[in-house]
Amino acid sequence: MIEKMKFLSITGPKADIDRMTETYLSKYEIHLENALAELTEVANLSPFLEINPYREALNTINSFYEQLPDPRKITPRHMDTETAVSTIRRIQKESEDLETEREKLAAEHAGMVDSLKIIRPFRDLDFDVSEILRFQYIHYRFGRIEKQYLQKFEKYIYDNLDTIFIKCGDDEQYVYGVYFVPRHLAHKVHAVYSSMHFEQIFVPDSYEGTATEAFARLDQRHREIHDGLNANKEAVKRLLEDNKEDIVSAKAALDACSSSFDIRKLAACTQGENNTFYILCGWMTEKDALAFQNDIKNDERIFCLMDDQQISTKKKAPTKLKNPRLFRPFEMYVKMYGLPAYNEMDPTWFVAITYSLIFGAMFGDVGQGLILFLGGLILYKKKHMDLAGIISCAGIFSIFFGFMYGSLFGFEEILHAIWLKPMTAMMDVPLVGTLNAVFVIAIAFGMFIILICMVFNIINSIRNHNVEKTWFDSNAVAGLVFYGSIVATIFLFVSGHRLPAAAVLAVMFLVPLILMFLKEPLTNLVEKKAKVFPEQKAMFFVQSFFELFEVLLSYLSNTLSFLRIGAFAVSHAAMMEVVMMLAGAANGGNPNWIVIILGNLFVCAMEGLIVGIQVLRLEYYEIFSRFYAGNGREFHPFMKKMPGSKA
Repeated sequence: MIEKMKFLSITGPKADIDRMTETYLSKYEIHLENALAELTEVANLSPFLEINPYREALNTINSFYEQLPDPRKITPRHMDTETAVSTIRRIQKESEDLETEREKLAAEHAGMVDSLKIIRPFRDLDFDVSEILRFQYIHYRFGRIEKQYLQKFEKYIYDNLDTIFIKCGDDEQYVYGVYFVPRHLAHKVHAVYSSMHFEQIFVPDSYEGTATEAFARLDQRHREIHDGLNANKEAVKRLLEDNKEDIVSAKAALDACSSSFDIRKLAACTQGENNTFYILCGWMTEKDALAFQNDIKNDERIFCLMDDQQISTKKKAPTKLKNPRLFRPFEMYVKMYGLPAYNEMDPTWFVAITYSLIFGAMFGDVGQGLILFLGGLILYKKKHMDLAGIISCAGIFSIFFGFMYGSLFGFEEILHAIWLKPMTAMMDVPLVGTLNAVFVIAIAFGMFIILICMVFNIINSIRNHNVEKTWFDSNAVAGLVFYGSIVATIFLFVSGHRLPAAAVLAVMFLVPLILMFLKEPLTNLVEKKAKVFPEQKAMFFVQSFFELFEVLLSYLSNTLSFLRIGAFAVSHAAMMEVVMMLAGAANGGNPNWIVIILGNLFVCAMEGLIVGIQVLRLEYYEIFSRFYAGNGREFHPFMKKMPGSKA
C-alpha cells in the first residue's frame, strides 16, 4: 500500500530554524520541497543563503569513516557538536603527523631505490668508490657491456689497449664493471669501448667506502625504511581502531548538524514587520504530520499549516510504500518497472501473489521447491537480499504445486498427485479435440488475470479522473465488457451450456467495439470540449480502424502468452524424466544417485532461472502494461528519524 501524505508549510523566526530542526523536525521523516518553487504565488520571497560550517569537518570525518573495516556494526554514542569537532581535529592532527612521516620515508625510499639500482651491479668492487670518483690523472667509466662483445673485446683488442677493465658483476646479458685509462689516451680508448657497445652508468659522488660497504649500508637503510613504512601503516590502522567509536559517533553528530543546516538550501525567507521568517515546505506521512503538529502545538515560535484538503494535482506527492514484511521483497520488481504514483494503486501485493503462484505452477516440485525456499530464506536472513526473499516465497508455491503434481526431486511415484500430472493430464475441448489439461487451465488463468487487470485499470483511471481510460479504452469498461463477453462465451461453449441469443451476443461484442473505436470523440463529448471529432475525419477513421485491429490482436496474443505457464510445467516434468532415465531410475531399477543429485541441481538452477525470468516477463508485459504506469517519485526523507523518537 501507499502511505497517505500531507503537505506541510512550516514557518518561524529565521534565527530559530536550527532549534526547530533539532527539537522537532529531527524526530520525523520529511520529504522537503524547494519552498521558492512551491510558493510561487507568495510575493517577496528570497532564498535562505548561508554556508554550511560543518561541511569541511564532515568531509574529513567521512574520509576516516570510509577506512573503517565495517563501521555499520558500530553503534554511535551521543556526542555534542563541540566534542565532535574537537575529536575530528585531534584525529586529523595525529593522521597528518603519520602522513608527514610516511611521505618523508617514501621520498627517502625512492632515492634509496635509485642509489641501490646504480651500486648493485658494482657491489663486488673492493675499492673505495669515493677515491675513484676523485681521480685526476686517470680517467674511468662505470658501465656495462654485452657478454658477446666483451668476449670479442678481450680476444682481439684488450691486450693491445692501454686500459684496465675490472669486472664487478653480471646477469644473463651484460657484464658490469669499471675501466681505467691514462688521461692522454682517454679519447681514443673511450671511442674503442663505445664501438664495443659499452654503456656508461653515471655514479654520483654520494657513496662512501668501498662499493661493497656502500651497498651494505644502503641495503640496511633500505630495510629500515621498509620497516618504518610498515610501522607507519600499522600506526594508521591502530589510530583508526583505537578511535573507531569516536569516528562513528562524530560522524553521526555532524551528519545530523549538517543535514539540519542544509535545510536552509530548500527554505525561503520572507520579511515581516519586525523580523525575518523562514518557510519550509514538504511532505510527511499522515501519521508523522499529525504527531508533528501535536508536538509543536504549545510552541509559540513555530507555525505549521497542513493541507487537509484533497492533494492538489499541481502538487505531485512522493510515494512511500508500506507493505507487510512478506510482500516487501517484491517491491524490488515494482521499483524496477517504476514506482507507483501517489494516486495510483500499489501492485506489490498483486505481484507477490501472482509471481509466486505462476512460478510454483511452472516449477512444481516438492524437493526442489524446498531447496529454493530454504536457500532463499537463509540468504534473505543473512544478506537481506530482496531477490532471495522472492525466491523463498516462490519456493513455497513450488512445494505446494509439487504436492499437486505428485513430484519429489523428479520421482513421480513416491507422492500421489492431489490434482494432476502435467505430462499426462488430458481433456476434450469442443471443436479442437484432446488437449493437455495444463494448457487449457493456463489459458483460463490468463483470461482471469487479464480481467482483474482491467478492473485495476478502471480503479486507477477513476482516481486520476481519466475519462477515456475509465470508459472507452481497451482496458477500460468497454474493454472489460468485450473481453469478459469473450471469456463468458468460451466458458459456456467449453462447458456445454447454451450460448446467449444472437442479439445479446451482438450487443455484448459490437457495442464495446464501437465505444473503443470512437473513444477520442466520446471522451471529448463527455469532457464537453468544443471539437468532438478531429478536422481530418477520414484519417481519424482509418487510424481508429487499425488501432482497433491492433487491440483485437493484443487480446489474442496476451491471452496466448499465458500458455508458457503450462509449457514450462510440462517441460519441467520432461526434464526430470530425462534425468531419471540417465540415472537408470525410469523402469524401477537401482538409480545412480550421483546423476540424480547433479541432475536435480542442474534443473533447479537452470530452469529456476529461466522460469523466474519468464514469470517476470508475464508480470511486466501482460499484467503491468494493462493498468500500471509507474511514473511516481520516491519519498526521500531529508532527515532520518533520531533513534528513540516517538514518531
